[in-house]
Amino acid sequence: MGELSSFRKAILPFITACGGMLFPVLIYMLFCKPGTLEGSGLAIPMATDIAFSLGVLSLLGKRVPLSLKIFLTAFAVVDDIGGILVIAIFYSSHLEIVYLLIAALIFLLLWIAGRMRIHSKMLYFFAGITIWYLFLQSGIHSTISGVLLAFTIPARPKLFVGRYVERIRRLINGFPSMDSKSIVLTNHQISELKRIETASDRVISPLQTIEDSLHNLVNFIILPLFAFANAGVVFSGDGELIGSVTIAVAAGLLLGKFIGIFFTWLSVKSRLVPMPEGMNWKNVAGVSLLGGIGFTVSLFVANLSFGNTSPVLLNQAKLGVLGGTVIAGAIGFIVLYMVLPRLKNK
Repeated sequence: MGELSSFRKAILPFITACGGMLFPVLIYMLFCKPGTLEGSGLAIPMATDIAFSLGVLSLLGKRVPLSLKIFLTAFAVVDDIGGILVIAIFYSSHLEIVYLLIAALIFLLLWIAGRMRIHSKMLYFFAGITIWYLFLQSGIHSTISGVLLAFTIPARPKLFVGRYVERIRRLINGFPSMDSKSIVLTNHQISELKRIETASDRVISPLQTIEDSLHNLVNFIILPLFAFANAGVVFSGDGELIGSVTIAVAAGLLLGKFIGIFFTWLSVKSRLVPMPEGMNWKNVAGVSLLGGIGFTVSLFVANLSFGNTSPVLLNQAKLGVLGGTVIAGAIGFIVLYMVLPRLKNK
């Protein structure tokens, strides 16, 4: 029964992401008919930008329940995977598909390594660089490889905290005595310190170790550079800046994501899945709006859709992405700011 309950909780983000990908496309189709040049941008409002949606959510600090963060991250990841599949099927050449198949094989090998509890961080480091290169050559935005790579890195430590504390106490109690002024360690002392170091390394999972090591680098250097350098927002060419594609993309991100993600009420009301603890319909509505933050992934798909065919439609799509993203992010933040519980002053 416990495993069935956990499975039911796990499929809620998947159901949410399916609605969050379907409805933006349907709304886009209301403004741009499939089969036309404008209709080739159907996939632009599908994906949610994980980094920026979580960034907006982090502005609310400890008011955000953990279940809400997990919910947003999970459906955004599924969104990105869906976007990858769309790009691979409809936008990639045969050679690019070969690169993706090689990357998929490496992902499978890493997943097997994780199941075998192989915790070598260098393995995941070099495999990650290889996968990043393969994604780059395939034409898919390389940052998505990092999202998928995180699924393969073990999150469970080899040594649990309780056993770790017992081992450390035993090693410290048996540590060889030495002169307090001595600066040269004996071989026995060095050996015992290495055992303590090894135990400390094994009590932290590779996923947590990598996340902790990269935290400041990502927040203060990589993310700002990612926003300004990788977005590729360059308006060029002549023609109307606001057109049917602009409205279709913006409406798809803002309304489509909200309707699609908030559509989860049907699965909850039908008792197919339970509502996660700490979540309610008000904060789900706020997160649904944050799902409309498309930004980098949407801009990338826009370039694939119109980059080689129509600079005018590309500019319209970019404006739609930026407009829809800013409005969805701002309204989502305001809604969550109003509905999330206030922290009690101590």
